[in-house]
Amino acid sequence: LYLLGSVVWSVLHVAGMVAVRKAVYALLGDHYDFGDIWVRWGYEYLKDVRTFALLVITSHAAAWFGRRLQGEARLFDLPDEGPPLEPVERPERFLVRKLGRDFLVAAADIEWLQAAGNYVNLHLRGHDYPLRSTLAGIEARLDPAVFVRVHRSYLVNLGRVVSIEPQDSGDASVHMDDGSVLPCSRRYLPALRDAAA
Repeated sequence: LYLLGSVVWSVLHVAGMVAVRKAVYALLGDHYDFGDIWVRWGYEYLKDVRTFALLVITSHAAAWFGRRLQGEARLFDLPDEGPPLEPVERPERFLVRKLGRDFLVAAADIEWLQAAGNYVNLHLRGHDYPLRSTLAGIEARLDPAVFVRVHRSYLVNLGRVVSIEPQDSGDASVHMDDGSVLPCSRRYLPALRDAAA
């Protein structure tokens, strides 16, 4: 796919540059001749493929660095020593590994959660902490008096909800105290209202 992408990239680049040059030459009353298209394009492709490879490498490096900044979370079930401080079924905190360090994140401090493929992103103070789990799986382990499902992909901490804005469609928007606006589907709206009352 990258090889095909490099060809498309080069064709677009060369075609664009030739078109611009022809237009400029025409404005000056002259004619631009690109020459033998296969020879010239082969030369241009060798330059373009290096630029394309640099863009791909930079993109992958940025994505890798972004994942490192996000870190990855896992359930903190048992302390290193002594008995558990809470039932394993409902942990009060998560052990979050980020940039090679471990941090304890209290479940009550999580502002909202979002399903993302095989992960659930824990949103906390403007940062995302991916937890390898399904949303239903983590929902079952969180306190239902604190965390409420508002959408098939979202759970919210009730203490962080500022307002619920109904929509004409029957759905709603949930305004959080961090400024985020999350979707609430009509299926979950009555339960959200009951829990917030």
